[in-house]
Amino acid sequence: MVTIKQNMPVSRKAYVVLVIAGICSSITLCEWIFAYQNVTYGIVLALVVALATYLVIPLTRLGPELNNCAESLALIPLYILFTSSLPWFFLRQEFLLPAVYSTILLLCAWHIYRKNISLKDIGFNRRKLWQNILLGVLFGIPLGMGEYFIITPVATYPTFTVSYLIRDLVYMVVFVGLGEELLFRGLVQRDMTTIWGWKWGLLGASVMFMVMHLTWRSIPELGFTFLAGLVFGYLYYRTHSLTAAILAHGVGNTILVAVMPYLFH
Repeated sequence: MVTIKQNMPVSRKAYVVLVIAGICSSITLCEWIFAYQNVTYGIVLALVVALATYLVIPLTRLGPELNNCAESLALIPLYILFTSSLPWFFLRQEFLLPAVYSTILLLCAWHIYRKNISLKDIGFNRRKLWQNILLGVLFGIPLGMGEYFIITPVATYPTFTVSYLIRDLVYMVVFVGLGEELLFRGLVQRDMTTIWGWKWGLLGASVMFMVMHLTWRSIPELGFTFLAGLVFGYLYYRTHSLTAAILAHGVGNTILVAVMPYLFH
């Protein structure tokens, strides 16, 4: 990974920090307004933050690393904008989650194509595949069990069935896990790491991952998602692959919504 050059002028380093901190703060404000104040204002602010990032950041001329990181972060308000303002009410409930996360995947795919980013650089590779799959499952199960006792979701169906478990596993791995890990680890954490190194990159991406869970309106859940983000991010950093992070995220969510509610209903 490449970090900010040591011979970079102090003023330029400060500007880089201020710009990234400003974008992250704006996204946090946007999500807070969306979750706690007014949905419409939150959507409008998301549009403003995204447009400001794409239009203003190139004018700063602080280098391609900053531009890349800023544009990765701009996907988060676009995520808020599209998933909140599209007419999802036309869809049947069972198709809602795949449709919403397909939008996130399309946003990430558009960014990857536009920036000509290698999929291998992001973490799509078969390096130690089965070991990473096992790591993902081993981390995902306790994470899902722990999160259940924080937000205690109710069972979706009257009784547990294997068919619903398999469906939820596919949804949570292929859509939720893939979409959020690609965005927060494969793009945001990767670009933050390029600027500041892996520790600050891990921390910054985990904070933004936590911010996106403000909609739960639960302080304990925010703490949990921050810690979960650190786990996913560390798996990504150590394995140089998205496989373990995606599986840990997807399996954890499956345990949360498709297993635990039937054991403790």
